[in-house]
Amino acid sequence: MTFQDAIHPVGADDLPRVADVWEASVRAEHDFVSEAYIQFFKPLVRDELLRLVELASVRASDGDIVGFVGVADARIEALFVHPAWRRRGIGRRLVTHAVAARGATSVVLDEQNAAAVTFFRCLGFDVVGRSDIDGLGKAFPRVHMRLSASAR
Repeated sequence: MTFQDAIHPVGADDLPRVADVWEASVRAEHDFVSEAYIQFFKPLVRDELLRLVELASVRASDGDIVGFVGVADARIEALFVHPAWRRRGIGRRLVTHAVAARGATSVVLDEQNAAAVTFFRCLGFDVVGRSDIDGLGKAFPRVHMRLSASAR
């Protein structure tokens, strides 16, 4: 199956699929998080994400969301691609959209997700700091990255 060329907005009706993509991606790439973490966050992703960030998606030819990006205050707050759709340029397209259309210049990542840190480095983001806890005060070390001036 192929994906559509356009970047699509995400509406309230899309949130169950967004939560499914999020969960599949977290299970595939975030082996450092617990089942309790996933079960805590899944309803928040499904029910609250749209009011917290502006979401955009890439969709399969049948209209299903296969990846999404969330941006707030010039920061990429979420980037998830379903594992079955990885390595097709979807993440790159979503980040390019976030930068060009939404003015995103920074991202904060789980330090343990080395693949994500490498991915953003390849797109021109530099590490500018780190923290030992996440936004909820949990002990998940975070890497703070900013888009380099030459990549803008």
